[in-house]
Amino acid sequence: RRFSRGLLLKRPVKQLKKKLVKAKKDCGPHDKPDVVKTHLRDMIIIPEMIGSIIGVHQGKVFTTVEVKADMVGMYLGQFSMTYKPVRHGRPGIGATSSSKFVPLK
Repeated sequence: RRFSRGLLLKRPVKQLKKKLVKAKKDCGPHDKPDVVKTHLRDMIIIPEMIGSIIGVHQGKVFTTVEVKADMVGMYLGQFSMTYKPVRHGRPGIGATSSSKFVPLK
């Protein structure tokens, strides 16, 4: 649906596509292209992007994403996590008395 409504006609999308083509053209035949940074997390990956390296902004830094053929049709934001997964450790201050109990081997 998004393609039929004109995804590739919007200005930021055109600029990103142009930068990706230029980065691919400037590199050698066996080299990887330069990283192209973008904030467009809602950009759908299209077949012309395959093989390029994109720096997707995740709120604080840019996460490097190398586009593969399997990624076509997905969003760039799916490959750049915006949060750090929770690592549950020991119970802290204020926990209930039952959860504070740690057995002595």
